[in-house]
Order: sequence, then C-alpha cells, then structure tokens
Amino acid sequence: MDQPLLVDPHTEIREEVKKLCARFPGEYWRKLDEQRAYPTEFVRALTEGGYLGALIPEEYGGAGLTLSAAAAILETVQAEGCNGAACHAQMYIMGTILRHGSETQKRTYLPKIASGELRLQAFGVTEPTSGTDTTSLRTFAKKEGDHYVVNGQKVWTSRAEHSDLMLLLARTTPKDQVAKRTEGLSTFIVDMRASLGKGLTIRPIRSMMNHNSTEVFFDNMIVPAENLVGVEGRGFRYILDGMNAERLLIAAECIGDAKWFIEKATAYARDRVVFGRPIGQNQGIQFPIARAYAQMRAAELMVQSGLAKFEAGQTPGEEANMAKMLAADASWAAAEACIQTHGGFGFAEEYDVERKYREARLYQVAPISTNLILSYIAEHVLGMPRSY
Repeated sequence: MDQPLLVDPHTEIREEVKKLCARFPGEYWRKLDEQRAYPTEFVRALTEGGYLGALIPEEYGGAGLTLSAAAAILETVQAEGCNGAACHAQMYIMGTILRHGSETQKRTYLPKIASGELRLQAFGVTEPTSGTDTTSLRTFAKKEGDHYVVNGQKVWTSRAEHSDLMLLLARTTPKDQVAKRTEGLSTFIVDMRASLGKGLTIRPIRSMMNHNSTEVFFDNMIVPAENLVGVEGRGFRYILDGMNAERLLIAAECIGDAKWFIEKATAYARDRVVFGRPIGQNQGIQFPIARAYAQMRAAELMVQSGLAKFEAGQTPGEEANMAKMLAADASWAAAEACIQTHGGFGFAEEYDVERKYREARLYQVAPISTNLILSYIAEHVLGMPRSY
C-alpha cells in the first residue's frame, strides 16, 4: 500500500519518525484520550528530534527543511497511529514571525521555539460570533503609548493551555473606518505566561476528539507594542500568507490518516473469518477499501503538486485548497471503510479505530470548511461571482 513518489527524497526522515512513533503505541493515546490529557512526552520527543523546528532556518536554530520534508514528518506521524494535531501548529505558525516579524522578534523567539524552550502552538483567530468570517472579528487592540490594550474573545483555540506564546489576530481600526474589510487587522505575539490571570483567561472546551481546545478571553490584556508583527493594520494578509503551507501540511496529515485506516482495514479483512471465509474475500468489503485507496493516491498527487509549486516560489492557492479538501475526503472515506470493515469491534477503544475516526472527521470542518474551499475554487479558479 505504501507507494509514494518513485524516488522519495524523505525516506530517511520517514524512517526516523516511524521509530519515534513506535515509542508511543495505541495504549499511550487511549490513556490520554480517556483523561483528556496533552501528549507532553510525545511532543517533547518530536521537539528533541528537531521535527517541530523543521521549517525554522538554521540561522535561527531550526533544521531549515523544505515544506515537503515537514509534510513527510506529519504524514508519517498520522500513518503510524499518532496524532500530530497536538503540536502541528508549532511547525507553521512561526512562519508569520519568520516572514513578517522584525529581526529582533526572530532572534528573540525562533531559536527558543526551535529548541523547545518556548512553545508557539496557539493561534487566536476564530471567534464565536464571526466563525470563518475572519474580517468581522470583534477582538480589539487599542494602542495606548508603548502598549496595546486587548479586549475580546477567541474560541477553538487549541493547545492554549500548553503553549507559551499565542499568535493573535485582532482589529486595531474599527471596521467602519477602513476602505476594505481586510484592512485594520493586526497580528501580535502574546506571551501567555505573562498575561495569564492578568487579563487573559483560558477555559477548556470538551469536544469529540482530544485536541485540547479552549476558549480564550481578553479583558484589558496588555501587549507590548514591540510584540506587533509587521505593520499595524496588515495582519490579515500576514495570516493569509501562511495558509497555503498550513493547508498542505494538514492535507499531508489526512493522507497519513487514510494510509493508517486502509492498512488497518486491509489487515482485518484478511484475518477476520466469518461463514468459513475471510471477509476480505467479499467484494462488499473489498470495494470501499479499494475506492478509499484510489482516493488517497489521487489526493496524494495533489498534495505533491502543491508542495512542488510552493517550493518553486510560486503561490499554490488552487493546489493547497484542493489538496486539503481531497485529502480530507480521502481520509474520511478510509475511516468509514475501516470502521465498517471492523463492524462492532470498530467501536471498541482497544482497536484505536474509533479514536482515529473521531479525529479524522475534524478535517471536513477545520482548519477551513469544505464549503469555503469550494467557494474559493468557484471564484478564484473558475471565475464565478463571489458568493459571500
């Protein structure tokens, strides 16, 4: 089943990540799931291996790897039954600082993020009232002398309780005072260690999967002016700038999930005997798994196309969006086939299928919903009128 590129330049990385993941079997994840706990040991192992600093340049203490190498890391994590969602944001959030931050910000934060001394895993964008309508967010940062005063609320801010820093998007100019709704939004680096209990409140949200999601409240929280990333009012562009990379990495995770489900389903179909024959001998079992495999391979090609375009210095908006959608669809098809193949045992915790099944469902919704991707393709690729 594992048949990627004819010549995979990241074979060595994949093998090393497999060895690391072998130290964290299903039992480890099931226990965390039961306790709704954070995989501290797993994240530490990835950090010590240099994997979470993969995209940070060597001059700032990182590995200086390509986006396709980072994709190979995350795909392998998922394909081995682990969960990169616990920390994947650390790989791409820092890109905003790298591309748009000051040299002082880069020197201050990036080496410590690369070494694991600091965690930048919280991304404060989504709000309860605006959802994916990011330009309508209400969190406001008012400039007062040498600092900003922030008031507002974010929701679905995963890993906030386990992160030292947050990348925050807030409005700095009222929406009715800007020419375009994408203007007047600014990006800040928030030191949550200094702010917690001093204007910053974090509340956990129990959800279908153990992603350590939270809602975050800002009540006159102080952010030093030097923590503004880039130019005030241009933050929305800075956030968008990193979304192609994010979507390609998430798509790679979905490919990994699909491979895990397909391998799990195939093995069970070969071994499970009912009515005197392996259930995998029946086309009713074979066909959904085979179709999911075909979907996965097709989505994998789109991911590779997007990565190649990104690394060539081009903008892979079309490829990144389609890769995320197709890979999410493929992983969900594989999840459905896997749980159906296992029957009742698919719902038993010890098989890990139900855990991965819950985790895979997220990617139809986040980090961007399938409907918004379809709207993007309709408008920006096919030239149809804007629908929203």
